[in-house]
Amino acid sequence: ALMPVAAFAASAQNSDTPALQRWHESIAAGYETLATEAAEFQSAARAYCSAPDSDTRAKINQAWLDAFLAWQGVRFVDFGPVEQDNLAWQFQFWPDPKNLIAKKARFLLGSDQAVTPAVIRESGVAVQGFPMAEYLLFDQPFNAGDRALPVEKTCELLGTLAGHIATNSDTLHQQWRAFGPHYLGSDQYREATIRSAMTALEILEERRLALPMGLKGNGKRSVYGADAWRSGTSLNSIRATVAGLQAHFLPGLSLLLKQNDQARLAERIEQQFGEVLENFPELDTPMAPLLTDDARFAALQGFYVDVSQLVTMINDQAAIELGIVRGFNSSDGD
Repeated sequence: ALMPVAAFAASAQNSDTPALQRWHESIAAGYETLATEAAEFQSAARAYCSAPDSDTRAKINQAWLDAFLAWQGVRFVDFGPVEQDNLAWQFQFWPDPKNLIAKKARFLLGSDQAVTPAVIRESGVAVQGFPMAEYLLFDQPFNAGDRALPVEKTCELLGTLAGHIATNSDTLHQQWRAFGPHYLGSDQYREATIRSAMTALEILEERRLALPMGLKGNGKRSVYGADAWRSGTSLNSIRATVAGLQAHFLPGLSLLLKQNDQARLAERIEQQFGEVLENFPELDTPMAPLLTDDARFAALQGFYVDVSQLVTMINDQAAIELGIVRGFNSSDGD
């Protein structure tokens, strides 16, 4: 397992190797960014709770966002080390229809027990990730109450939580690097990588967009169906996911398509990624106002159409050309 990745890859003589190598190295870079930003978030939490003022509060809010968006960039990877110990769920417990995050926060902050790393580890995934930190930093009713930051107990929870995220991020990066020989030497990871992107796109289209837009479920528009609604960054996080897929998944996919005489399809998918991202910066805004204003909702509808076209190109056309059969999606929280 400790054999250097380059030496192991040299022995794998098949047409998928260049794509796998590109995927592995690019995802490793994404995980490294996550580890770096998570460490910055931990540092910002310490600085804020040591000297709380408007400046350190602005810095910790930004540090949370930077780390959260770094996670969005690699969120599509649903296999390998991120499967261990429910790491993906530890980073982001979502969806949360029962508002467990708020309930868990109230319980921990109302307890006389100190919030130690062990308490965080034992309290479940609703406590351990970015959404809990988002609740402490951005939830309006909570921040209007008597337990709002920088109350000592709340700072204790935020600091320990930030440390947990930083530790998990560094662990994930290191484990992904060590996973390289197995990843490059197993045929299954060609399909696993493509499927992970397909699943991420389905979740993005159907749950992160269609559900709050009222195109799924009860047919009513509601920002509470989106992720990261408390911080108003639902659309920004979607952009980060699309950009992450463009950076970490698309190059390898294009290689495989071109090897299968599908250069034109690869080019169309590359163009469609660009069209999806061209909806920003117009959509660099909280989702809630777009859902309540019909005129502004049209921009969101246009974005949804662009995303849907991208999903069709990858999940139907590219998948068929590469022999990937769509199956049951077990990664959407149901």
